[in-house]
Amino acid sequence: MLRIHFTAEDLARVRIADAPDPLAETVLSLPLLQAGGSAGVALGGWRERTRVGLQPQMRPLLELAPAGPGEYVPEAFVHAAATDLADSLDHTWSLPRVQWAADWLATRILRPEVPRWIHALHHGDRAWGELVRRQLHDYHALAVAPYWSQLVATAHTERVQRALATVSSGVAGLLGSLHPEIDWSSGVLSVPCDVDTDLELAGCGILLVPTFFCPRPLVLVDNADGGRPPVLRYPMARSLADCASVVAPGTGGTGEGLTALLGTTRARLLRAAEDPAGTTELARRTGTSPATASHHASVLRAAGLLATCRDGSAVRHSLTPLGRALLDG
Repeated sequence: MLRIHFTAEDLARVRIADAPDPLAETVLSLPLLQAGGSAGVALGGWRERTRVGLQPQMRPLLELAPAGPGEYVPEAFVHAAATDLADSLDHTWSLPRVQWAADWLATRILRPEVPRWIHALHHGDRAWGELVRRQLHDYHALAVAPYWSQLVATAHTERVQRALATVSSGVAGLLGSLHPEIDWSSGVLSVPCDVDTDLELAGCGILLVPTFFCPRPLVLVDNADGGRPPVLRYPMARSLADCASVVAPGTGGTGEGLTALLGTTRARLLRAAEDPAGTTELARRTGTSPATASHHASVLRAAGLLATCRDGSAVRHSLTPLGRALLDG
């Protein structure tokens, strides 16, 4: 068990990540792709579909993030950094050499039989770096991107629920309700761990990151900078139904479900508001009259899907977080 000790200053610095990180979700899915057991029940369909499409050149990724208890995934690939895969990859490859060196030290200690190419990757080998980056991009397109909109929507719902827990029960209520395997008591957060140890936050706080491809809570302490807040990733899917809602075939949607729910014009107008605009512009984008666009915008606003603010003498409509989640499937 890892016991994380909070001071009052740490409690004031508890944060929840704005959105899931596509690179972290991609890398953390690799052990689950190779795993069996209970993970096989929840993600069996996703695993089968992904394995069918897996290309031989992607095999090194399975060595980068293997399955099994206690296996170490290089921290450089699981920072909560960006909402776009390209930006997240850029962030990873721009990390200072001290970060890569610290990750290599941890990898060598925790995985004595680690393949030699991973040593080369951590020490700046350009060929391996380009290969891994390219294969991560291709693997993401196969295993994660088809389900990304629903994954983001689920993460947003989880974030809202955590925020409500904080409002009603304080930070203690938030930390005590993260996951059944996480316990909060008298200023100490206990998280399952392969070793029995204590971690003093010493005022740096902690970043909470709800993560889909994460079967158990995972605490990441920066190997290169002990002053940075630790990251606690915890599963946002806790049941077979939760998993199915994200990775069931077709969950990304084609827009047919949205049209059936809202009607053709309102669904079209909601999509048009993805780029905030005034009523006249929304009418132009949807091929309707300004009066019709105004009426449907009012209905969507009343349902909490659109927000309207004044922009000089005109008004401007934009998606609310709920509208964004609905539009994303």
